[in-house]
Amino acid sequence: MISVERMAQVDANAAALGVPRKQLMESSGNAVAREVRSVADPGARVVVVAGRGNNGGDGFVAARFLEEYDCSVHLLGREETIATDIARENWAALQRAEYETEEVGGSREFELPDCDVVVDAMLGTGVTGALREPEATAAERIDESDATVVSVDVPSGVNADTGEASEALRASDDASGDEPRAPGAAVAADRVVTFHDQKPGLDSLDAEVTVADIGIPRAAEQFLGPGDLRPVRRGEKAEDARAYVIGGGPYTGAPALAAQAALRTGADLSFVAAPEPVAGQIQGYAEDLIVQSYEGERLTPEQVPDLVETAENYDDVVVLGPGLGSADETLDAAERFLAEFSGPVVVDADALPVVPEVETDATLVCTPNRKELAKMGGPDVESDDALRDHADGIEAFAADLGHVVLAKAKDDVISDGERTRINRAGTPGMTVGGTGDTLAGTVAGLLGGHDPFESACMAAYANGRAAELLDDRHDGLLASDLLDVLPRALWNDEGGEDDE
Repeated sequence: MISVERMAQVDANAAALGVPRKQLMESSGNAVAREVRSVADPGARVVVVAGRGNNGGDGFVAARFLEEYDCSVHLLGREETIATDIARENWAALQRAEYETEEVGGSREFELPDCDVVVDAMLGTGVTGALREPEATAAERIDESDATVVSVDVPSGVNADTGEASEALRASDDASGDEPRAPGAAVAADRVVTFHDQKPGLDSLDAEVTVADIGIPRAAEQFLGPGDLRPVRRGEKAEDARAYVIGGGPYTGAPALAAQAALRTGADLSFVAAPEPVAGQIQGYAEDLIVQSYEGERLTPEQVPDLVETAENYDDVVVLGPGLGSADETLDAAERFLAEFSGPVVVDADALPVVPEVETDATLVCTPNRKELAKMGGPDVESDDALRDHADGIEAFAADLGHVVLAKAKDDVISDGERTRINRAGTPGMTVGGTGDTLAGTVAGLLGGHDPFESACMAAYANGRAAELLDDRHDGLLASDLLDVLPRALWNDEGGEDDE
């Protein structure tokens, strides 16, 4: 079972792996043609009603695999309105090969020919909401016909995640092309050919559903890729997002890197709470940081109430751990903070050992390296190269822990105890100190507006991808170099969006 959004991510990841969408469309259209052959004998009349997106492109391809049938293709719109390059190419192929085709300019122009089978290739899983013209009229005509209806991926007008659609089609004959029909109006399909995996809403339909394998590799789901950045690339972001880095003491660079990375990846403001002796030094790394000092040379339990109050009052995403040190009183303070705070926290570095024993209402994303993972009670992995071989053990550990785990190594493993992904993005130069701090800050920058597991996945991929964009620096890469390219890795790098 796969949601519409996750399917779009997997589709984009497949393209990044070298399986182009054009190839997937060819397989999809072939699968639809097979379904038509299963319900009608050669020579039967088949009508393909196609939209202007990739769902329509699947219908165009299907027509080429139905040579033994009396088949016509009806495009709901003009050729120049076809929305994607690959759909346009397949429409052009039909034209050059002299298939029977028609362009439908508006709802008044559409008449469904008498036929034995209708292929509903109007709208796919990426389009939701009430049908508009001319799709609404076409859906009405399809439902009035006695033909067997085969829908491509999902019946047009049906939400593939929920299966919701109204049974009736109510619209006036003079509906304009800009106005929606009755909310929920949809095609009543007899059969549905959906691709790669079952969609949640299809179970509720009174239709026979076939799941077609179209050649998407398992790696497109297992390994993170540009598709996993879809949520952030679609502009989803929390308003007034603030990061609050609690770190520093023995070390000063770590909290500064984390705080700057949060600013680069979604936070509107980034605060650092640090001991007074090092606060000025941390402030000196970047004028964009807001450094709040507290008394003493390290974090102790006495400072915790004020830190919790600040974080709670401003709905901060906290990063706890960078540069804190491992003094007993500091670990006690970290444990107390987690016990008293109820918001989102990225737990990194020195604060990680306290997580397994603490009872907390906070939402945690833990970012251990392999040695820190073992100290927390997770799998004891012999080398960075072997971490991904322990993905099942990390998933079980995350389930026991009850929090998201982003285990860092050559290939990162991210799990929430139910879902597990592997991140292969990155370069050998990332062994330099500080890249884990930029990762923690990147998680925080995303966590204000996204699911914790998704935030961890997006951050791991973006952090690694940023290093790849700087691969010309080889072993001379610095963690601070990543800061300038993190925005490009998240928002502007090629290969992150699919064509609906």
